[in-house]
Amino acid sequence: MQRVYLDNAATTKVLPLVVDAMLPYYTEYYGNPSSFHAFAREAHKGLDEARRTVSQCLNAADPSEITFTGGGSEGDNMILRGVARANRKKGKHIITTAIEHHAILHTLMAMEADGTAEVTYLPVDEYGLVTPEQVKAAIRPDTILVSVMFANNEVGTIEPIAEIGAVCREAGVLFHTDAVQAVGHVPVDVQAMNIDLLTLTAHKFHGPKGIGAVYIKKGIRVPALVQGGSQENKKRAGTENIPGIVGLAAALQYQTEHMAENAEKMTKLRDQLLNGIEERIPAVELNGHRTKRLPNNVNFCLRYIESESVLLWLDMNGIAASSGSACTSGSLDPSHVLLAMGVSHEAANGSLRLTLSELTTEQEIDYVLDVLPKIVQRLRDMSPIYPKGA
Repeated sequence: MQRVYLDNAATTKVLPLVVDAMLPYYTEYYGNPSSFHAFAREAHKGLDEARRTVSQCLNAADPSEITFTGGGSEGDNMILRGVARANRKKGKHIITTAIEHHAILHTLMAMEADGTAEVTYLPVDEYGLVTPEQVKAAIRPDTILVSVMFANNEVGTIEPIAEIGAVCREAGVLFHTDAVQAVGHVPVDVQAMNIDLLTLTAHKFHGPKGIGAVYIKKGIRVPALVQGGSQENKKRAGTENIPGIVGLAAALQYQTEHMAENAEKMTKLRDQLLNGIEERIPAVELNGHRTKRLPNNVNFCLRYIESESVLLWLDMNGIAASSGSACTSGSLDPSHVLLAMGVSHEAANGSLRLTLSELTTEQEIDYVLDVLPKIVQRLRDMSPIYPKGA
């Protein structure tokens, strides 16, 4: 039995070159970068180099615009809550979409509950797309922030980020994008795309878990979410995770340098998987836009069966997959993303997400295309709602 990992949207394998970059900062350059001695200077040099690398990969104007965090969720909280605190005199209206990651949605709901935000949740079309025109129409005099994810973590749809950023720039409203799924996989240029604030995390592009970063354009005030020290230019207190930061930078640099070739390979395998599922399994529906999607994302609704059963059978056959966001894997509720796209509850309960990486092979895709149709048919044969003979 083969073992095939197709849950790369949840987390990725750390590359050996990333581990090699991190190890010296555990064993040799282990000083606290805030101290005043040679050990500290060695650690600080790694911190400075990593900040410069991340800045260059995003085409930020200055390394100081990069602040390291504990991950994507912390970064989203830092931006949303920080912008709200810094702009209380202007207003508290924030615009987002109905398909954001829960790190955005749950934070905004909590802010609504405590009275620090008034939120407009923009609807999306059947592909999960929101338009710049929708954003423009929703902006009010008291709007302080627009937050639209770069690419959806469940269905892989890529939003028109540069165009939305241009609308916000013209209106004088700050624009944030949760780019956790996009960074390292598709080109992200904060200057060309009119992005003021951005969130990323390392473990989505073959870096270590528990380390992320935010981009905050120079001149934008975002008060610290974590208080207690002057680290990270007083934006995030706490001794920096130097090995993790170095690993993040190493992974991002590698992914940026090899992005074109990796995207070409993943797109080819993605389409092989996508087309193979449609050819071999009846009554399936592709979720997300067919072409405006991440190169590694395949998401289908398998009618008449539930995704939990499919995932269990896939796991027994050595295949790792998911039904949607890893952050909601314990929930029995249908995906909020699919429901917002107009998918029925019944169909959403049969969603399957298969996400690749550049480490995925054609042989692994062939194996999945051999195993998955048999699993689906077996489950449908047992389903009381499956039209017999279909």
